[in-house]
Amino acid sequence: MQTVTVTGTGTASVAPDSAVVRLAAVGRGSGVAEAFSVMSAAAASVVEVALRHTDERRTASTGITVWPARDHEGREAGFEARHSYAIACADLAAAGAMLAALADEVGDRLAIDSVGLEVTEDHGAGAKAREAAFHDARDRAAQLARMAGAGLGAVQTIVEADGGHGPSPVAKLALARDQAGGLEPGEATMTTTVTVVWELAH
Repeated sequence: MQTVTVTGTGTASVAPDSAVVRLAAVGRGSGVAEAFSVMSAAAASVVEVALRHTDERRTASTGITVWPARDHEGREAGFEARHSYAIACADLAAAGAMLAALADEVGDRLAIDSVGLEVTEDHGAGAKAREAAFHDARDRAAQLARMAGAGLGAVQTIVEADGGHGPSPVAKLALARDQAGGLEPGEATMTTTVTVVWELAH
């Protein structure tokens, strides 16, 4: 039995529905103790605000650092302390509201490092990507079969790549589109590949 084996790729779009905010409470002072004290007060405010918008288990410390600070001309200017956090929000509206509240209540002691958009519900995008991958494989296989003077017979095997590729945000992110600190979800792309073996029909 002669066969043709082809790998197809399919994609589907889905909107991110959650966010992970990476930020830090920052404090400066003439000495380590002063910088650490200012940072600690800011950190307490960060946690207080975060817990109004997300669960406690979604708020995690990722590091505390203290180092000599310098001004714009490179001269020593006391010390700077940072307490870094990763805060996950179950939806974008909560993340936007939290950012606005943090900016208002923590102010200049807040440093926002990044906001990552994530997909927790694919809303059928995985199935659509899988179907598109199969059609892509079938079209490629049919072309190869014609070149060999044959047609496509029955499918012998279908193998999906392990886990495929999860949603990859190609997001358009607006941290401050309006006064509420709105986040624009843009879209994420889910990609899947399948390898299909067909019997050649002569």
